Amino acid sequence: MAIQGIVEDPSQVITQEQSGHGLPATISGSDNQLQVETPIFSAGFLAFVEELRQKASIPGISLGVVRLAKDNQPPVTQVAVTLFCLASCSKAFLSASMGLLIDDFTHGRNTTPLPAGLSQFDWDTKIADILPGEWQLDDAWATLAANVRDILGHVTGLPQHDGAYGPGDTTADIVRRMRDLRSAYELREKYSYNNQMYMLGAHIVEKYSGLTYPEFVAERVLKPLDMSTSTLSPSEAASSGLLTNTWTKDGRRIPFWFTEEDSRLTAGPGGVISSAKDMVKWLAIWLNEGVHPSSGEIIIPRSVYDAVTTARQVVEGSPTKSYGASIVGYGMGWKRWTYEGIEMIMHTGGIPGFSTIAVFSPSNNLGIVVLINADEKAEYILAIVKHAFDDVLNLSHSGVGVLDETPTHADKGLTPRSSSDHLTLDLEAYTGTYSSPGYGTFTLCSAQCKSDYCTAVLEDFASLGPLPTSEPHLYAAHKTILSTHVHLNHRHGDVFHATFPALFPHGYGQNASAFETYETDSDGWVEFSVVDGKVDGFSLVVDENAVTARRRRQGGPLKEVADAWFARI
Repeated sequence: MAIQGIVEDPSQVITQEQSGHGLPATISGSDNQLQVETPIFSAGFLAFVEELRQKASIPGISLGVVRLAKDNQPPVTQVAVTLFCLASCSKAFLSASMGLLIDDFTHGRNTTPLPAGLSQFDWDTKIADILPGEWQLDDAWATLAANVRDILGHVTGLPQHDGAYGPGDTTADIVRRMRDLRSAYELREKYSYNNQMYMLGAHIVEKYSGLTYPEFVAERVLKPLDMSTSTLSPSEAASSGLLTNTWTKDGRRIPFWFTEEDSRLTAGPGGVISSAKDMVKWLAIWLNEGVHPSSGEIIIPRSVYDAVTTARQVVEGSPTKSYGASIVGYGMGWKRWTYEGIEMIMHTGGIPGFSTIAVFSPSNNLGIVVLINADEKAEYILAIVKHAFDDVLNLSHSGVGVLDETPTHADKGLTPRSSSDHLTLDLEAYTGTYSSPGYGTFTLCSAQCKSDYCTAVLEDFASLGPLPTSEPHLYAAHKTILSTHVHLNHRHGDVFHATFPALFPHGYGQNASAFETYETDSDGWVEFSVVDGKVDGFSLVVDENAVTARRRRQGGPLKEVADAWFARI
């Protein structure tokens, strides 16, 4: 395998720099005075990564590792320069930025005053006080009591509603529409991952810093750390010539997923674009508790470091396949767990075209970043991290059986379709336009619909192959950040399996054949409501746990406890 800096496959990854071939070298010193020393990783580890890459059909892997040297010497690193979107590893940049803003207010460096009646801004400041007139959830208590720590710790009670935002939305739009999204849990009852809360966090940073969120991150984080090629601008990353190509889990090449138009919206939860070379600088700061290891400058105040890395929420309270016997906790933008006695502070990320992880272990003075240019490879990046720690720390665990495993996916909440379990009405009765306050409006079409809109929608789906006729299907165009269409496939009664794919009717890149892609865990189901011989709407269920929690808390029919109710208009 050709190695660029460390572990990359230059035949699949676009970059302007090629640093030779063979085993990677350990690099110490400044960027303009590099010294080649003993490699950090063994040849056996690199062979493992290459075997995993081939067996998992991964186009390219970029990996960086950092260990802080003693006596105030520069950190020892291995680096690669290709740019990847960090996806949710970006959340630590948002929590750090929030902490820097809080520190500004604490020491009187703020440029924007607080709302009338609010005397201080800290992690316990209530969102209702910092965003008066803007913030509201459907839960009155959470609206009044939720604080900054709650929104960045994923415990507001609002589950993930990733189908509720799309191109053209602003962070202010997201905040305003939260009142129309259904909560599932009491405030602080349960960890429930939610990207919108990190959009909310970016909105707060913008409102009280006088800068856009990308400007704040660039000025207060990227520039002080000399993360010179990192950016929150997709167009800037593309123009650098260092941005990787990207692929789906099924091996189809796709465009860089976030557009420049989307970048302000996605910046907080997932929009930082960086390289292994820059990310080892980021991890070095965390290993050194917020202090620049070369200059001694405080980049992240110790109070901020402690606040965001201290786990306060339980993500996994019992053993799991991924994390072993360790429980997993969440701070703000960082998870904490223990791998075979090794302290781990980390976050993973995943969007179409990318799988990422950033992890550091203060007790072992080691930080590692793994960047993959294909989606849904989470199990493989975690395997690489475990094996990397074993390799660098000379441990004998290496309990990584992932190479021989095939991920499975359950069909959520659905029973197999029975040919005798027909729709209540003819299929055409289910076509038409439906709307939900939090999710927007779209029109469902059958294969028999002839309107201009439906003709265009059906042509998009027909590009994948002949439309099925053996069972009822409904189709719609509905663009969100992660999808372009809706596909409903009848299962039983008035229940349809729902997928939310991104369609590429003309292919992408050199392959002009049509294809679709969607996140494996984003599918769900809908149940139509038929009243007096007419369809009056449908219930959408994507998060079964959230629906179960609502039913337990408030009871009522599915229409009232589903993730969203779409009324027919």
